[in-house]
Amino acid sequence: MTAYREKQYPVGNGLITLLGLIVVAGLALATITQAAPQGRTGLVVLSVIVLAVSLFLMGGLFIVNPNDAKVLVLFGKYVGSVKTDGFFFANPFLVKRRLSLRVRNFETPKLKVNDNHANPIEIGTVVVWKVVETAEALFEVDNYEKYLAVQTESALRATASQFPYDAHASGEESLSTHAVEVSKHLQATIQDRLKSAGIEIVEARISHLAYAQEIAAAMLQRQQASAIIAARYKIVEGAVGMVENALELLSQKGIVNLDEERKAAMVSNLLVVLCSERSTQPIVNTGSLYT
Repeated sequence: MTAYREKQYPVGNGLITLLGLIVVAGLALATITQAAPQGRTGLVVLSVIVLAVSLFLMGGLFIVNPNDAKVLVLFGKYVGSVKTDGFFFANPFLVKRRLSLRVRNFETPKLKVNDNHANPIEIGTVVVWKVVETAEALFEVDNYEKYLAVQTESALRATASQFPYDAHASGEESLSTHAVEVSKHLQATIQDRLKSAGIEIVEARISHLAYAQEIAAAMLQRQQASAIIAARYKIVEGAVGMVENALELLSQKGIVNLDEERKAAMVSNLLVVLCSERSTQPIVNTGSLYT
């Protein structure tokens, strides 16, 4: 099948053509009014034909607005497009179909899909797009707006299945933490599916992202548990450093000499104080560790 490719159609200046047709139509009308009373039938008929042709040719005048295009079809055959704004004249038999070249956007409904870890999630996207190839947009697909919507949903499902919702490993790209990378991947995927529709994807961004309702509560607990574990890890890491520093300072300044048993007791007490979720209550020991 021959693919349609956009080509420019040569058009005339609409203003000059309009003025010329007005002059010709005016002269024809004046001739009719003068020749009819004199009975000059042949001249009247000729003037009527000239007037009718002039009025018919005015049907070839058309306007192209900024960021619009006119696609011209002659008896079912594509002959060219006009993408320059202005007032023009072309063959009156041409069918002139308007096509907007403005940047547009639409938002997909919330889709329920499985991420890379087979977790059900809800996801939606906003796509910014525009028509860049008028012939392909009108003749290669049945309805380019509907085609765009369907292909976008398909690309969104494919993209969501290639990324996990959350990153569980170092350097892993996820839907929730790598928005830029996911958007670029989604944009490229949609553009690849629209290469024969004459549409350019300007931008594609995730507009909605959440776990599906049936696992949202469980995943929230998982996220909370991961956050608690990460926080406790930092607390313990910091506490160990503080204990190490305390023992080193005591040793350097010679404040007290501690044997291994006393060091172990001190480390235990300090870790309890530093890692406890609640404030600790001191207990004064007036005796000896060995009694």
